[in-house]
Amino acid sequence: GGGPEGGGVSFQNGGDTVLSEGSLHSGCGGPGGHHHYYYDTHTNTYYLRTFGHNTMDAVPRIDHYRHTAADLGEKLIRPSLAELHDELDKEPFEDGYANGEEGTPPGETDATYIPESKGIVKFGWIKGVLVRCMLNIWGVMLFIRLSWIVGQAGIGLSVLVIGMATVVTTITGLSTSAIATNGFVKGGGAYYLISRSLGPEFGGAIGLIFAFANAVAVAMYVVGFAETVVQLLQEYGALMLDEMNDIRIIGAITVLVLLLGDHMAVECKKKAQIVLLVILLLAIGDFIIGTFIPLDSKTVKGFFGYKAEIFSENFGPDFREGETFFTVFAIFFPAATGILAGANISGDLADPQSAIPKGTLLAILITTLVYIGIAVSVGSCVVRDATGNINDTIITELKNCTTAACKLNFDFSSCQKKCPYGLLNDFQVMSMVSGFAPLISAGIFSATLSSALASLVSAPKIFQALCKDNIYPGLLMFAKGYGKNNEPLRGYILTFLIALGFILIAELNVIAPIISNFFLASYALINFSVFHASLAKSPGWRPAFKYYNMWVSLVGAILCCIVMFVINWWAALLTYVIVLGLYIYVTYKKPDVNWGSSTQALTYLNALQHSVRLSGVEDHVKNFRPQCLVMTGAPNSRPALVHLVHAFTKNVGLMVCGHIRMGPRRQAMKELSTDLAKYQRWLIKNKMKAFYAPVHAEDLRDGGQYLMQAAGLGRMRPNTLVVGFKKDWRQADMRDVEIYINLFHDAFDIQYGVVVIRLKEGLDISHLQGQEELLSSQEKSPSSKDVVVNVDYSKKSDTDTSKAFSPSSSEKTPGLHKEEEEDGKAPTQPLLKKDSKGTRTPLNLTDQRLLDASSQFQKKQGKNTIDVWWLFDDGGLTLLIPYLLTTKKKWKDCKIRVFIGGKINRIDHDRRAMATLLSKFRIDFSDIMVLGDINTKPKKENIAAFEEMIEPYRLHEDDKDQDIAEKLKEDEPWRITDNELELYKTKSYRQIRLNELLKEHSSTANIIVMSLPVARKGAVSSALYMAWLEALSKDLPPILLVRGNHQSVLTFYS
Repeated sequence: GGGPEGGGVSFQNGGDTVLSEGSLHSGCGGPGGHHHYYYDTHTNTYYLRTFGHNTMDAVPRIDHYRHTAADLGEKLIRPSLAELHDELDKEPFEDGYANGEEGTPPGETDATYIPESKGIVKFGWIKGVLVRCMLNIWGVMLFIRLSWIVGQAGIGLSVLVIGMATVVTTITGLSTSAIATNGFVKGGGAYYLISRSLGPEFGGAIGLIFAFANAVAVAMYVVGFAETVVQLLQEYGALMLDEMNDIRIIGAITVLVLLLGDHMAVECKKKAQIVLLVILLLAIGDFIIGTFIPLDSKTVKGFFGYKAEIFSENFGPDFREGETFFTVFAIFFPAATGILAGANISGDLADPQSAIPKGTLLAILITTLVYIGIAVSVGSCVVRDATGNINDTIITELKNCTTAACKLNFDFSSCQKKCPYGLLNDFQVMSMVSGFAPLISAGIFSATLSSALASLVSAPKIFQALCKDNIYPGLLMFAKGYGKNNEPLRGYILTFLIALGFILIAELNVIAPIISNFFLASYALINFSVFHASLAKSPGWRPAFKYYNMWVSLVGAILCCIVMFVINWWAALLTYVIVLGLYIYVTYKKPDVNWGSSTQALTYLNALQHSVRLSGVEDHVKNFRPQCLVMTGAPNSRPALVHLVHAFTKNVGLMVCGHIRMGPRRQAMKELSTDLAKYQRWLIKNKMKAFYAPVHAEDLRDGGQYLMQAAGLGRMRPNTLVVGFKKDWRQADMRDVEIYINLFHDAFDIQYGVVVIRLKEGLDISHLQGQEELLSSQEKSPSSKDVVVNVDYSKKSDTDTSKAFSPSSSEKTPGLHKEEEEDGKAPTQPLLKKDSKGTRTPLNLTDQRLLDASSQFQKKQGKNTIDVWWLFDDGGLTLLIPYLLTTKKKWKDCKIRVFIGGKINRIDHDRRAMATLLSKFRIDFSDIMVLGDINTKPKKENIAAFEEMIEPYRLHEDDKDQDIAEKLKEDEPWRITDNELELYKTKSYRQIRLNELLKEHSSTANIIVMSLPVARKGAVSSALYMAWLEALSKDLPPILLVRGNHQSVLTFYS
């Protein structure tokens, strides 16, 4: 034990040491700043505190999982893994924050939940969903078309029509409930549900047409209201102008009143909806009551009350005037829409996860029962044809009396199916049957106005949610909300103008089927969303609503598509074309959003399944693809290397950009995850179909071995190592050169092919920071003469792969490289850089050429040649790579020239043999050149230059004591021995001679692809091998030195 004066106190319980708050916050006590005492946990009150308040580790709580901009509560930041795991650099708590990083101060975590903002009133499930859905589903169809449908289809088929529509809406309701309960639902309704499930492509397409459909639906409902009013005015002879213009005038006034009334307080909206629903229910009740009160005055119009004879006669169909079951179904189906009225205002619901399933499904049930009840009632009470003439009463019993009316002592045969009354002739049957006809008119007004009001609210809300996501950048201005409820006033005005435009047309017979198809398209995608999410098997798909099935949802999606064609085939096609067009647009624009959609989940699942399936596929020469591990370092530091390899691997093979981080392990490991995200984004932004793979290693060779052994997945593994030529090898530490050459040996040991790429200007531009600004400045102002390039010498490259491959590896600060514009113009203006004092000095000519060369493979290559020096048979990789280049758009105008070695006395024979081989490989070529003078001794000055180049690296063991020479060779294995130099003199001369021939024949080629000389491991020193590569490839156009793994990659067998 010890006294409390020790400052900080820690306790140990079961091996878990816990610091008390005193020790966490205090820096006093003892030379180390802390005294730690171990107390008996049973006698100390510290352990009486709530668990989780005495440790840095956080207990699970909801506030850790909120989005930063969540509507409810604030996001708490749990301690990072680094804070719990890393060595303790600082005080565990500094200024109340964990490890000095931004977090949630202790003591404030108990009061972080913020209730809904004051003044914002949310709807419950009854008023917000149930009432809205019922008001939207019950439209004018209920009062003026349902009786006609019963007359045409009969009671039996009418119930079937209603049932079929209900099946579609019920399945959609189940799917909506599943999506709505799979996480917090914000505003945007159907758009939000679809976009967060299927992604921005489908969501953006549906969001736009669904918002537009709701806007036009306002006009449709208002015109239905106006037509009813005009009919009443016409009965009393009170028309203002004529029927069409009166509809326009009344419609315009109505939509304006609805718009102004739409900004009433939320409480007023609730009351208005309740009033409208009460009127609807009274109208329906009025009809039901009326069916039990058959008056003599109504019998002549075909209403006799509930009669078995009428029910029997009306049970079967009696299609007239070209109507069929499907045309009747098409007319009825819009009456079943409106099930998304509640989901459309999901942002205004107090608990959308609970409200949407309960309200939507109950609304479907209630409205379906009412539809069926009214259909059966009206079919049991009213005959299909009636004259309305009191004189048609039968006084004496007729013979052969077959109709129900005849059996009830009425003879309506005089009108011969052209009667003014009856189910098939009078659209106002429900008014006639009702106990109080004006109440039915009030019901029609209530149904039309409530539906119009619901659509007027839904359209701007959906449109606002769509605009907030910035999927269509030009519509961002409509995302702004006003007031405490974030009302989309601009969206209301736009909706008003669209509705007003269609109201002024006053003819919506052509537009109505398109609107129904738009609604059905959204229903189809909601059902498909559930199927897709279930199929993707994403762990994030966990709906609280369990009463759904992925296959039922798929059937629902198919049914919706079928119903679209049943209603109107050309409108369905138009809808598909619009959805497809918007989908393609959004896919092309690639909005920068990440919603964790099922499309992303299915992409992963497909990749996983295909990778596993691919693992069982045997290798075959016909299916060989160059799968390249490219030692790029930071990809943006060597754009020429990345773009050249991408040119022959794009859509053909795998490309992995390897980045070996060296230096202090702790710092490198922290940067790996950051680099992974940053450079993968760079590759995607620059349209590189490649992967970025960083590793930490003690040196380049270890890192290369890690990547070659572990990169890839299953059959998707690299088979070719691609490196940049180490241009600065003569200035570099020879130990680094040794490591560089050993990479080649390691690659051959693992059966990799090797490709070495050399540009005479070099590849590494990492020492020039700001090349993005350079290129963008020249693109924006071509006439500019001064371009700034910042150079930072503070960051060394000894922690990066750039040291091994850079043409100038003494400095490294990765910059971002911007892909060149399509015109392919290279920077030509004088460049400037800043020195350490901040003054601007001209960029030297070498660096300017380096920047120009870094973008040369992003341009169209023009009508030039790819020269292939296929000197040694490596399995065909030396020939396959140039062929793949010619299949790409930027290289398609280049012709392949093939150079081979041969004898002077059989040049024609060798040319014909090679031509035959190439034709069997089906590789086009423009020329074949046989070089008979490869073994000629090179020029003396070139030999002298080679000997001068290798002189600093020679051992000269013959001039030294044997023990000293052996010790020096052991310490510096890269040195060239006299015996080695003599043994490989012929091979050295060959490289010099080949360089002479390359300059003679291929100095104007776009690119040279040549066989890479192989150095025997343990026999050829690193210095001599580097000298060979230097002598072979210096002062040439871009050159690829290629050596396959000597397994065939080409075949002429089918």
